[in-house]
Parts: sequence; structure tokens; C-alpha cells
Amino acid sequence: GLHGHAPAPRRAATSDGCALRPSASMVKMKNMDKPWEDDSVDHWKTEAFAQGDMAGPLLEESSFAVLFPAYREKYLRDVWPQVTSALKAHGVSCQLDLIEGSMTVSTTRKTWDPYIILKARDLIKLLARSVHVAQALKVLQDDVFCDIIKVGGLCPNKERFVKRRDRLLGPNGSTLKAIEILTGCYVMVQGNTVSVMGAHKGLKQVRKLVEDCFRNYHPVYHIKAMMIKRELERDPALENEPWERFLPRFKKQNVQRKKKKTKAARKEYTPFPPAPTPRKVDLQIESGEYFLSAEQKRARQLEARQQKQTDASAISTARREERFVPPKEAKPVAPAGGGKRKVERSAAEIAGSLVQKEAEGRKRRTG
Repeated sequence: GLHGHAPAPRRAATSDGCALRPSASMVKMKNMDKPWEDDSVDHWKTEAFAQGDMAGPLLEESSFAVLFPAYREKYLRDVWPQVTSALKAHGVSCQLDLIEGSMTVSTTRKTWDPYIILKARDLIKLLARSVHVAQALKVLQDDVFCDIIKVGGLCPNKERFVKRRDRLLGPNGSTLKAIEILTGCYVMVQGNTVSVMGAHKGLKQVRKLVEDCFRNYHPVYHIKAMMIKRELERDPALENEPWERFLPRFKKQNVQRKKKKTKAARKEYTPFPPAPTPRKVDLQIESGEYFLSAEQKRARQLEARQQKQTDASAISTARREERFVPPKEAKPVAPAGGGKRKVERSAAEIAGSLVQKEAEGRKRRTG
């Protein structure tokens, strides 16, 4: 086909265009054994890939880079040796750039797993989204995957977004804990993203729950449905039956809240109509701009633009110089005993007093 699809089997047609039954060769081809449709084979099972399974080294270098926020810099600097040692076991090199604020992973000649570079990319993504390093390193395992859900654009209103994010967490994190238990995934809510780690089935459930939560669908409804499905999975009699009749059906209700009626302030009655709004030409006549020539108008606009640029550059210069202003020194604290505070003396005064004491001691000895 033109779009990459397999062409439909052709049917023999009569002279009047009516389709006939498929030919014997088509029936024979349809009834042939298809090894990929064997029910005894678990196509979702992740096959183990050990060191030595790859015939030779990788021909090209693959690399991924991820930016991280400034507040993660100190933590990443502390845990980077652990990340380096974990990736070195798989033959992957990593680099932490504190100037650009980025983490980079790349394959080497010692890389023995071609898929590990994607796992390493997920690892640095999770570290950038405030996941603990001990938890993030689990993504390198074959049966653990991750999904970073961007929720910032699902709710444009900032206040409503914060409320729905708190709704996902629940009181003391109880809702989030219930989601983790039912899906078997690790869930981390941070800023405008939700980081999830676990199996493919759990990742799909969590993504659906999170997106519905930010579309004003309470996560408790999903939790209740997942609890019912969990019980139904244990019953072998319901294995091949539809479960729709057991699952709860919730209808979205838009409850109108009563709005407080505010009484408008009563205006004083005046027999005169309000003054008309001045036109643009009237304002130009009042300011004198109407009588200026085109060159004078351009010169005035240029002067205003230059003045605006000068003010902006002065503000930015002052903002940059604030970093070089030394902090104010703390005032010396009075002694706790209520005694007299010692008067600080300069080095010259201390040296003079020492010379004077030495001279008095010499006189005393000679006398």
C-alpha cells in the first residue's frame, strides 16, 4: 500500500462487478500455521540479555544530554560517583557539566548491551526530576521502565493546577501511596511533571489516572475501579467475561455554587451627561505632537526609545552589581556576664603599649 499497510486480498469479480467467494489458494493461505500466533509463547516476556550475547562492539557512538535545574546541582555533584560506577558496569560513560547545567551519557567500545543507552537516558531524566539516586538506578534493570508525565499544560489556571496536584497527593500522601500499592509503581510528583517507574501495565494505569486528575476527575474513582479489578482477577470463573457490570460508573456533575451578590454602589444623580472620550487627534493637539513634521516625530520616537534602553541598561547594571556588594557585618554581641565590653585597639596602639611596658620594666630593674 501507499502508506505502508498490506494490500487487502483481492476477490474474483464477475462482469457486473459483484464479488465472488475467495479462491482456494486464499483459503489455504489463511488456514496456514502462523508461528507468531502460538498461545504458549509469552510475547510480553522480557528476554534476558547477558554480557557476551552481542557479537561485536557498537559501530557508532550514541549519546543523550539532559538539562537539570540549578537546585539539583549540589545533590548531583555528591551522588555522581555512584552514577558513574553503575553505568561503568554496563560500559556507558557519563559526564556532569556544571557550567551548562547538563548531564550526558554515551556508549563506548565496551558497551555490551545496545538498549542500555536508552536506560541511561531515562536514569539522567529521573535524576533531573528530583528522584533519589538509589531509586533512579533501578531503571537500569530489565523489568523496570519509566515514564515522565508533563502536567503543566493540562490545567492553565495556576491556582486550580496547585489544588489538583495536591488532590493527587492526598492528605499526608495517602492517595499517592494507594496509587503506588495498586499499580506497583514508584510515583514522584515534582513541579510540572510526574515521574513514574515500574512495569508497562502500571505505567499505563498511572498515566491515565494522572491526566484525568488534572482534567478534574478525582483519583479516588480510579483507585476504586482498580481495587475492584484486583479482586476480579483472582476469580478464574470471570476470566473470559466482561467486567463492565462490576465496575462503578461515575457521571461528571457540574455543581453550580452560589455566588455572593454584591450590591453596586449607588451613584449620585447628575443632569449633565459624561464628558466625551477625547480622540487620538485631540490628544495629539493638546500635547503639540499634531503640529510636528514627520522628521520631528521620528526624532522624538527615537529619543524615547533610547531613553527607555538607557533606563533598562541602568537597571540591569545595578542588578548585576548587587552580587558584588559585601554583606553587612554582624554587630559584636555583648558578653553574657554583663561585664564591660573590651575596646578594640589598633595594631599600632598595641605595639606602643608593649614598648612602654618594656621600658617601665627596664627602669624598675635598673633602679
